Parts: sequence; structure tokens; C-alpha cells
Amino acid sequence: MESGSELSKTVATFILQKILLDDTGLSYICQTFERFSHVAMILEKMVVSLAKEPSTRLLKHVVRCYLRLSDNPRAREALRQCLPDQLKDNTFSVILKDDSATKKWLSQVLQNIGIEPTTFG
Repeated sequence: MESGSELSKTVATFILQKILLDDTGLSYICQTFERFSHVAMILEKMVVSLAKEPSTRLLKHVVRCYLRLSDNPRAREALRQCLPDQLKDNTFSVILKDDSATKKWLSQVLQNIGIEPTTFG
């Protein structure tokens, strides 16, 4: 997920998203700190990369991964500490301006982890 073309990153993130959308997959990833922290670290690297080279499609999948992680109580607690700042500020406001679904999902992530959502775009 960290290297390759935008398409390969998008496909890899989509696969992770599908794993997380399954209750068993979410439980498995959140079962140990090591698994969760590895996924969180990779997602954070993706966010940092997206801040430099924006992709609406890839950002949508990354946000959906964070949204699903925020459904798990243990992950939600950890995300309060490790959610990338770029998702808390207006870093992505320009690319989210015309993407109401991703804006809504990101606001929901922030709300789930107890951070006041920012107005995006």
C-alpha cells in the first residue's frame, strides 16, 4: 500500500476496506495492538502521501477504512491519539469540496473519536 502507482494503492486500500467491513476482519485487526498499529501506521503514511499528491478516489477508501476502524471501541480509543492531523484540519478541503460522501464519512470518523468535525470545503 505504501508504494506503487495510484491504482495499485487504491486497489490495496480497497481490499483492506473490504476486510474491515467484515465483522470478523475488523475483530481480527483490532484484536492485538500490533495488528492495529501496523494498519494505522500504513494508513497514516497513505494520508501523508495524499497530502502531497491528492487523489479523491484513494482518499475515499482511506477515510472508509478509518470510519470502519472507529466502529471498534479499542480502535476508537487509539484513533483519538493516532489519527493523522491532515484528517483533522482542512488539508483535504479542496478535494473534498465536491465529494459529499467522503466529507460525511470523515466528519463521522471525527465525531466517533470525540473530535469536533471541521467544515470541509
